[in-house]
Amino acid sequence: MNEQELFYAMALTRLTNFNFQQALELYRIAGSAQKIYEHRKDIGEIVRDCSPRLTEALKDWNEPMKRAELELKYMQEHGIRGLTPVDDDYPQRLCECTDAPIVLYYKGNADLNQAKIVSIVGTRQMTAYGQDLIRCFVRDLRQQCPQVLIVSGLAYGVDIHAHREALANGLPTVAVLAHGLDQIYPYRHKETAAQMLSHGGLLTEFMTQTNADKPNFVRRNRIVAGMSDSCIVVESASKGGGLITAEIAQSYDRTVFAFPGAVSMAYSEGCNNLIRDNVAGLISNASDFVKAMGWQEETRRQQALTDGIERNLFPDLSPEEQKVVCLLQQTNDLQLNILSVKTGIAIGPLTALLFQLEMKGVVRPLAGGMYHLLM
Repeated sequence: MNEQELFYAMALTRLTNFNFQQALELYRIAGSAQKIYEHRKDIGEIVRDCSPRLTEALKDWNEPMKRAELELKYMQEHGIRGLTPVDDDYPQRLCECTDAPIVLYYKGNADLNQAKIVSIVGTRQMTAYGQDLIRCFVRDLRQQCPQVLIVSGLAYGVDIHAHREALANGLPTVAVLAHGLDQIYPYRHKETAAQMLSHGGLLTEFMTQTNADKPNFVRRNRIVAGMSDSCIVVESASKGGGLITAEIAQSYDRTVFAFPGAVSMAYSEGCNNLIRDNVAGLISNASDFVKAMGWQEETRRQQALTDGIERNLFPDLSPEEQKVVCLLQQTNDLQLNILSVKTGIAIGPLTALLFQLEMKGVVRPLAGGMYHLLM
């Protein structure tokens, strides 16, 4: 982590007043928050279509920088990490979202770029039916995909049950919060949140002293959706936060699933509507989900290696293909641009080369422009 870049990114977030898309676009064009600061008085030279309002706002960094200084001090005292899109630990799946946060605050030990990440969302008024679905789903998912991260929002109902079942089954679980890391909302979930710090984590885009106000929950939902490979809605009424998360996930080209319920069940209406409208695929158990995601073959390969079965997965490779494979053997799950830099192969030829490796069953593309070595 570049602490100086983090400092300017934190201040920039304050300046843009949570206009996520505008902040991220500005950040990407300039290349860094520090560069935006350095060009604060002539920002038009690097961002030609910068609005007059934003141009004026970027001239005065005094208050945002003072606030960033206070926040950095709190983070150092409480073991909180700050992540920006240029950091390797930043959730890389979010980088392909147009409204991704340019700063995330994180406390925990889970890998936010785990090969398989699933978000589980739904109503706060969960029924016994929903509890049974989550318990069986997480238990069976653990057996079929032992390396998976469960993401939710720590709210009542589906969220907290997803977190607790993940912990009970030894799966890491991360809660995305709608407030700063100086508090836990709802307070009744404080004990579960504490357990997650050693087997998962707490993640937010909000600085301390930010309360769990209603608009923040919708903002939080886009992170839940964007950092995951798939979004699963367990139970939902005809309207609700879980449906918002599902819609956002679909807009990000994430795979959405829903558990069906009886037409007379109020908290199955939202799920049934998602399935009816072809927003979500219907699943009834973990096997349905794993098969739909195409994870069963990869899981079998991993199990074979764990059991010490000697297998020759790869055909003969060209020197350039071997270079990519060797790099992924050292550090798996790398983005296209990082692969290009470390192998010295230009993006165009590398894209074609990776496609050939995919056809040979050597690599698998992941969300966020990342590639995973299948061995």
